[in-house]
Amino acid sequence: MSYLKWEIIGIICYNLLIMLIYGLDKWKAKAGAWRISEKALIILAFVLGGVGAAMGMIVFNHKTSKMKFRILVPLAMLLNFAVYAVFFLDSVNAI
Repeated sequence: MSYLKWEIIGIICYNLLIMLIYGLDKWKAKAGAWRISEKALIILAFVLGGVGAAMGMIVFNHKTSKMKFRILVPLAMLLNFAVYAVFFLDSVNAI
């Protein structure tokens, strides 16, 4: 398997993990347990986890009413896509 395929698989797995973290926070909210901070959730979105954060918001209906998340998570996704484009185009050109 090529190096580029492993990178793609890694990014997909990372975003699935971020989605599950959003789900975990939703579960903790319902259970009244200790929560993951909003700051941490936003940071995870900006650290190449924007797609996973958006998926977590949609799948678990979590943080969808918070304007901060409705603005910052899509912004994180756009920035993530820009990073992916630069990284992957560079990787493809290197092959």
